[in-house]
Amino acid sequence: MAAAAILPELATQVLIPVAAAVGIAFAVLQWALVSKVRLTPERRADGGAAAKAGPADYLIEEEEGLNDHNVVVRCAEIQSAISEGATSFLFTEYKYVGLFMGIFAILIFLFLGSVEGFSTRSQPCHYSKDRTCKPALANAIFSTIAFVLGAVTSLVSGFLGMKIATYANARTTLEARKGVGKAFITAFRSGAVMGFLLAASGLLVLYIAINLFGIYYGDDWEGLFEAITGYGLGGSSMALFGRVGGGIYTKAADVGADLVGKVERNIPEDDPRNPAVIADNVGDNVGDIAGMGSDLFGSYAESSCAALVVASISSFGINHEFTPMVYPLLVSSVGIVACLITTLFATDFFEIKAVNEIEPALKKQLIISTVVMTIGIALISWLGLPYTFTIFNFGVQKTVHSWQLFLCVAVGLWAGLIIGFVTEYYTSNAYSPVQDVADSCRTGAATNVIFGLALGYKSVIIPIFAIAFSIFLSFSLAAMYGVAVAALGMLSTIATGLAIDAYGPISDNAGGIAEMAGMSHRIRERTDALDAAGNTTAAIGKGFAIGSAALVSLALFGAFVSRAAISTVDVLTPKVFIGLIVGAMLPYWFSAMTMKSVGSAALKMVEEVRRQFNTIPGLMEGTTKPDYATCVKISTDASIKEMIPPGALVMLTPLIVGILFGVETLSGVLAGALVSGVQIAISASNTGGAWDNAKKYIEAGASEHARTLGPKGSDPHKAAVIGDTIGDPLKDTSGPSLNILIKLMAVESLVFAPFFATHGGILFRWL
Repeated sequence: MAAAAILPELATQVLIPVAAAVGIAFAVLQWALVSKVRLTPERRADGGAAAKAGPADYLIEEEEGLNDHNVVVRCAEIQSAISEGATSFLFTEYKYVGLFMGIFAILIFLFLGSVEGFSTRSQPCHYSKDRTCKPALANAIFSTIAFVLGAVTSLVSGFLGMKIATYANARTTLEARKGVGKAFITAFRSGAVMGFLLAASGLLVLYIAINLFGIYYGDDWEGLFEAITGYGLGGSSMALFGRVGGGIYTKAADVGADLVGKVERNIPEDDPRNPAVIADNVGDNVGDIAGMGSDLFGSYAESSCAALVVASISSFGINHEFTPMVYPLLVSSVGIVACLITTLFATDFFEIKAVNEIEPALKKQLIISTVVMTIGIALISWLGLPYTFTIFNFGVQKTVHSWQLFLCVAVGLWAGLIIGFVTEYYTSNAYSPVQDVADSCRTGAATNVIFGLALGYKSVIIPIFAIAFSIFLSFSLAAMYGVAVAALGMLSTIATGLAIDAYGPISDNAGGIAEMAGMSHRIRERTDALDAAGNTTAAIGKGFAIGSAALVSLALFGAFVSRAAISTVDVLTPKVFIGLIVGAMLPYWFSAMTMKSVGSAALKMVEEVRRQFNTIPGLMEGTTKPDYATCVKISTDASIKEMIPPGALVMLTPLIVGILFGVETLSGVLAGALVSGVQIAISASNTGGAWDNAKKYIEAGASEHARTLGPKGSDPHKAAVIGDTIGDPLKDTSGPSLNILIKLMAVESLVFAPFFATHGGILFRWL
């Protein structure tokens, strides 16, 4: 018997929920601090300055003699319009998604229940034949419950994130009157609310589910953690619809607003005369916030589930050692505390005083959280793991030491940071790649597109090497369990990652509100600086999501291969190779669907915006209001209708392949989709991000080089806007949705593995 972990079971049972509770409490505290910014006009003292404003807090508005009262009222009106639009879209989306969830839950129950003919008798365990495990029917019931739990948690995470973002956007605009530092803190705190709520609630629900399922399963940990994989499937399937639906919504509005407003009519971004402007701002919240929240929650749930499944058939599960068994949850608990310390550096320890300090402050967040988390992982690996244990490795038990597992988590964590910084180098306009793309706009849109595509392809190289190194090291040290915890390492600082990610769309909205409320150009400059930094950090967030998706899906793939009792995946057998080549094609098929959806929705939007400019008298002069509601409806209808086919493609492929062709072909499909999906996702996200920031580089005119390309409305600027418009669906619809495709197919295959192994491969049986 190996030595036990230092941390006793009782301490573990207390530590995990306490860490989750601390995360939730911290989120509530940040929300309370954001709420202090009033959206009602402040009462005046001494006839002029706002009562609260001290000498350092004077408002630019007063200095410029503008009427403060009207601006605040206007900001509040715009905020409520954006919030209503986002809420109504999400409720419509959730109606359809809820229907799908119900149908898929029934499928899970029927497929898994039929493995043993809905028998209620206990059966020999799959991995330890000398033990008896709970019946397959129990697995079907509990997998279905876990699926619904994961789906609901994912939807709630996305919805709360959207609510917080729409609550904070106007407050950020108003704080920008007091200086860029105040605006930054408001936007960042709001992002932190979402980050901590999501990380803590994801951990808490998973912890409660494990304990409640454990009451029935007792000593059958193999069955218990197999059923828990439904949690990851639920989280990711909802994320897919959130990402695709939200992405189509936001980009249809964005493309329509940009092409007619900026290129044809030469009016500024977010001009209130533009009919698509409210739909565009709503889109930032439903796509970038709600969709991304669900996506990262799905990654977190799946990496935890993949690690738990492998651990349950290793020495931890066989000997019923609870503390090392829930090591993945302990890593996440430490992550919440590490991110809490990191957040204080941005909001309390250092104050931002100038525009050029914004991006470094956000980058410091990533570095500090990684360093603090490395210490946290070392501590929890020492306390929570026995010194020596065995890990299941395709039928044999591999001996592993606790320090090796620490290295696996740490390599994932640091690989995430490397991917983040490489992404930043290729998408930030502070570096030469984006400046070269901006420079290529001199000769028109065509050269801009060529340079942008080349940049995207080139940006894949280093992240792939980082992922490859992480896989090699973690697999060599601790087999598939090592890969699963490396993915968890990359996601362990999810609270900080999400805070930085959500900060971007909040700042973007704040700029839009400033423009629509008619605030001074100095305020718009501040919100633009916040937004430009947010654009780069959003690209970093996408890099993290894609990198972790690659590791997660590989770990899930390993668990699937073990569960489906495949001894080796041999590429030279025709069954596997046809799967491989079809799997590699799927990301292209999926991208084609999502790009076309954005294109056709944008087409309708462009026509509607043109119609309003041409037929509503006084619209260009600003004497009449545009019809915002019609544009919001176009985006909503298009995204709901268009999200179904790509979603169906991803969800049905594993079922069709598994039932008709069997587990070997399905293993080929999963490997092919993983290998090609990661490359397309990275290049699409970075190409789009680079085009966006090349446009912002020209607009800001901060350097001598940028001023030679500008100003707004010049030919190079118009070429940059076209590049940005092409990049929109790449970076915000196709790219981010692809990481869900590769994870979701893998986790779905794992959940249905017992059924495929028993009844799959109908066609090959007949041949």
